[in-house]
Amino acid sequence: MLGVALCRRGEMIRHRFHHRVTLPRSRGMTRKRRPFFGPSEKRAVKRAMMRDCSRRCVYCGECLDLAVATIDHVYPLAHGGANAPGNLVVACAPCNRLKGDMLPHEFFFSFPQAGLNFLSYARVVHRALKRSARRAVSLALAAQPVAA
Repeated sequence: MLGVALCRRGEMIRHRFHHRVTLPRSRGMTRKRRPFFGPSEKRAVKRAMMRDCSRRCVYCGECLDLAVATIDHVYPLAHGGANAPGNLVVACAPCNRLKGDMLPHEFFFSFPQAGLNFLSYARVVHRALKRSARRAVSLALAAQPVAA
């Protein structure tokens, strides 16, 4: 086979004869599945988050009951966040919907009061998330006009 060379998987090579070769992808190279939480595991995680966040919404500070509390990913799954305990907090449903899939610094820059509450109530969140929240809140408060 003149003009054809072996290359890494998925890579295309052009030779002097202008042949293109693509190696087939292996069947084992599929997307990594997220771990599935069953009802009992989800309930246990929710109880632990309620304990760690003082039974309050970390964004508005409202007292929560286990039935109305929702688990929120501080760094959203849509942006590559994980189901790790350092990324999970408890929020009320309206705050969770308001945050949506915004990144923490975007949300706290838009709603600095939520960022202040987050810094107060989210005790077990990863320190890098807290650091970015603190930075976003300070920038948002500095950008607000001073009341005379």
